Amino acid sequence: MRFNRLGQTGLFVSELCLGTMTFGGTEGMWKQIGSLGQAEADRLVGRAIEAGVNFIDTADVYAGGASEEITGQALRNLNVPRDEVVVATKVFSPTGKGPNGRGNSRAHIMDAIKASLKRLQLDHVDLYQIHGFDPATPIEETVRALDTLVQHGHVRYVGVSNWAAWQIVKALGIAERQGLARFESLQAYYTLAGRDLEREIVPMLRSENLGLMVWSPLAGGLLSGKYSRDKQGEGRRAGFDFPPVDRDRGFACVEAMRPIAERHKVSVAQIALAWLLKQDTVTSVIIGAKRLEQLEDNLASTAVELSADEMEMLGRVSMLPPEYPGWMLGRQGGARETLLREGK
Repeated sequence: MRFNRLGQTGLFVSELCLGTMTFGGTEGMWKQIGSLGQAEADRLVGRAIEAGVNFIDTADVYAGGASEEITGQALRNLNVPRDEVVVATKVFSPTGKGPNGRGNSRAHIMDAIKASLKRLQLDHVDLYQIHGFDPATPIEETVRALDTLVQHGHVRYVGVSNWAAWQIVKALGIAERQGLARFESLQAYYTLAGRDLEREIVPMLRSENLGLMVWSPLAGGLLSGKYSRDKQGEGRRAGFDFPPVDRDRGFACVEAMRPIAERHKVSVAQIALAWLLKQDTVTSVIIGAKRLEQLEDNLASTAVELSADEMEMLGRVSMLPPEYPGWMLGRQGGARETLLREGK
């Protein structure tokens, strides 16, 4: 297990992060995603930590707060030293019935962190992430509220999830101008079958030195190897078809990965994860599991070494179609990029 620096901080996190969305779901979509109880969660958390994972991600909205409760209790049951685990959670989604029980307002953020800390049985979280963009709250209000949490010691670092590049850069500008805690990471959807992040967000991450945590690295299970063009009706996607995927491109990726997986004697899922782990902007890939065997398979992806030819082939089959202004930037700036490369 390798460890990567989170953004511009001195904090190092494992290249795989244990996601807890499968903990505690008893109804609705959360049951479709996962309904693991305490004993099952303890086993997964224990095995992940044994394998070198020091990073755990949850959210206040997962299973109505049950995921945070189970995660916190698992750390206690396993006697995990607090300084040996990096705990991340999120705020934004509805946790109450009224109009103020959601969003990124100062009021909701202050209430939400107290509730999360109580459920997790912790006095602080290491990474507190804004889970989505709130069009009703000024970005400055959100950034200031997060800085207050850092100053009070409830939160060590702050991050964001599911924001556009311009929104993140605006928040970074506010933080820099006013001397406030800045976002150090972005949690975003990125996968071999969904590389939209590469258009605007990846260049922004490189420019601003933000870490990248990847959610749904197997495209909601589509890249797990269980699905094919003629077998699409089983598994999680049969009941919870998310995130949206271009299925033609997705299955082209699966078809390209199968022979590579056979050569390496590993699963298709491990190839999909290994491809992500080779991306230079990726800090940590979030893996979730319903069963110990799934977790073991995901953990093994860190040992898969894809060749340059295999990476090139996977890159080619999953390539995004050209989109403006990307194709114009490449056309106009190509010669200057060549000069930069030759000068190194």
